[in-house]
Amino acid sequence: MAIPKWIGVYPALLTPFNADESIDESMFIKNLEAQIEAGVHGIIIGGSLGEASTLLNEEKLLLLQIAKQVVPEHIPIILNIAESTTRAAVAFAQAAEHAGADGFMLLPPMRYKSDDHETVQYFKTVATATSLPIMIYNNPVDYKIEVTLAMFEQLAEHDNIQSVKESTRDVSNVTRMKNRFGDRFKILCGVDTLALEELCLGADGWVAGLVDAFPRETVAIYQLLKEGRLAEALTIYRWFLPLLELDIHPKLVQYIKLAATHTGIGTPYVRTPRLGLSGDELKSVNDIISAAIAVRPILHDYRSL
Repeated sequence: MAIPKWIGVYPALLTPFNADESIDESMFIKNLEAQIEAGVHGIIIGGSLGEASTLLNEEKLLLLQIAKQVVPEHIPIILNIAESTTRAAVAFAQAAEHAGADGFMLLPPMRYKSDDHETVQYFKTVATATSLPIMIYNNPVDYKIEVTLAMFEQLAEHDNIQSVKESTRDVSNVTRMKNRFGDRFKILCGVDTLALEELCLGADGWVAGLVDAFPRETVAIYQLLKEGRLAEALTIYRWFLPLLELDIHPKLVQYIKLAATHTGIGTPYVRTPRLGLSGDELKSVNDIISAAIAVRPILHDYRSL
């Protein structure tokens, strides 16, 4: 078992499909291998980019088993928990722990907008049901529930609640968390367009999206920043930004899958109710991706830093 350190780049993996909406296992492995070669520090299966809402839990566990055959033992495999009921979340956490997951990313309850007390109790109940480390996903923009500092005070009672995917869109929240809790919770930026800024403010890592198409560039930015080479990281980041903006659109799944198709490590297929891109929208996104690839930066050997 790999123990998550919650430091570095953690790709929120896409789930590649075939045209008939079945899982494309060979492409899933190809993308995983590209992430490993790039030097990522952990992987996340079945998150929002992984189309969690359209995957059966059995399919998430299948992806876990495939990943366990490919991913080196030192890289933790994190499964996302996104359930509507506490009972279902507990059942999946226990099944995934038994199947060999190394940790969880835990969303608030789905569909029902729980209040602060209900949300804390939900998180605590899941944390009590598993021995595995947990990263809380704090994304009030998309999921309408904010995990506040006061709520984190209560969650700190559970040793296995160890980190947060910071997606509030407020970069100063990194400083608020550090001021209140020090290093009690590791902070991973969850918004691609804010990653460099939050890493400079002291975030410990990056749960990345466009890494699914551009793994080496993503890890290079993190490694350069870690070594204090801001100017070099900024050059890559400025090139990357038009692509990173694909991560903050409601159709981020379709957009990033198209980018991964361009770079040869993904497929464009999605599961309904999502539909593939067409018309002017398809042309616009293709143009953004093609323009970036045409001037893709030449990377130095960042892995030796």
